[in-house]
Amino acid sequence: MKRFLFVTIVLLLFVAAFAIGCASTQPRMNAARDQLVAARGDLEAATSDKGGHREQAIALIDQAIEQVDRGIEFANRH
Repeated sequence: MKRFLFVTIVLLLFVAAFAIGCASTQPRMNAARDQLVAARGDLEAATSDKGGHREQAIALIDQAIEQVDRGIEFANRH
C-alpha cells in the first residue's frame, strides 16, 4: 500500500509539473485536466468496496489524463 501511495504521489507531481508548463497556452484543457486529477484523488480517498468499479474509474481517469496531456502537447507543437 505504501508503495502504491508513493507511486501515485510521484505520478501526480509529474503531472502537475507538466500542467504548470503548459498552463498559459491551453487554459480549458488544463482546467479539464485539473478536474480529472481532483476526481482521481476523490476516488483514491473513497472506500475500496465498490466491486472493482472504483478501480476501473481510476484507470479510465488515468487514460483521460493521458489523452488530455497528448492533446495539449499536440496543440503546443502546431
